[in-house]
Amino acid sequence: MNIIVCIKQVPDTSEVKLDPETNTLIREGVPSIVNPFDENAVEAALQIREKFGGKVTVITMGPPQAKDALKKCVSMGADDAYLLSDKAFAGSDTWATSYTLSRAIKKLGDYDLILCGKQAIDGDTAQVGPGIAEHLDFPQVTYVQEIDEVNDDKIRLKRLVEGATHVMNVSLPAVLTVEKSVNNPRYPSIKGIMRSSKMEIPVLVAKDLDTDPNLLGLDGSPTEVRTVFPPESRGEGEMISGEPEEAAKKLVGKILDLKIV
Repeated sequence: MNIIVCIKQVPDTSEVKLDPETNTLIREGVPSIVNPFDENAVEAALQIREKFGGKVTVITMGPPQAKDALKKCVSMGADDAYLLSDKAFAGSDTWATSYTLSRAIKKLGDYDLILCGKQAIDGDTAQVGPGIAEHLDFPQVTYVQEIDEVNDDKIRLKRLVEGATHVMNVSLPAVLTVEKSVNNPRYPSIKGIMRSSKMEIPVLVAKDLDTDPNLLGLDGSPTEVRTVFPPESRGEGEMISGEPEEAAKKLVGKILDLKIV
């Protein structure tokens, strides 16, 4: 069972900075992490490999520093890693990103299953996984919360929906996006950290992927971001102390003073 996991390096959510001219995230010099949902996807792939054999390959699209995210995944146990990095990819929306990742998956070949986190915490769109499936013309299942059984040509899983759980059999190859509830990602091992520190991560550029230049980067992005701004910060809260009855009276008094009720 050969699995490709698509991951993303995202800014630490407490350190998000925006470029007011380009309406994009400033990533240079900002502490970054592997998108938490993608760590669940890597863990799911490793667990499948441990049961059924095969290989786990992680890929990401991003600037050179995204190699650090790939190395984190290798230290968890992934076998191979590839970085897609080219100026032609800059400014990609989720459609152009999923197109580029799909071309890389085709380039790598020899896969049975594609895994992604359900969404990235810097955009929260949850569109890249489904976009990859669309570009590859593969079946897709989103919001996977449990993978029950895998064989040569099918996978049985549970999918979280509002108020219910779907139990599904899906033909392979397929694209799955996973919830955090699917597992608890393992910590990197000492052996894995040593291996990742020595690993040279191959970099694939646009010409390596047999791409249509019109579908890359800003030119290939149907989404136009008009403006981006952080939410207004809330004022400091006020702690009301005292015994419960006394605190409740104080709270009611403040609510009445503010004429909320």
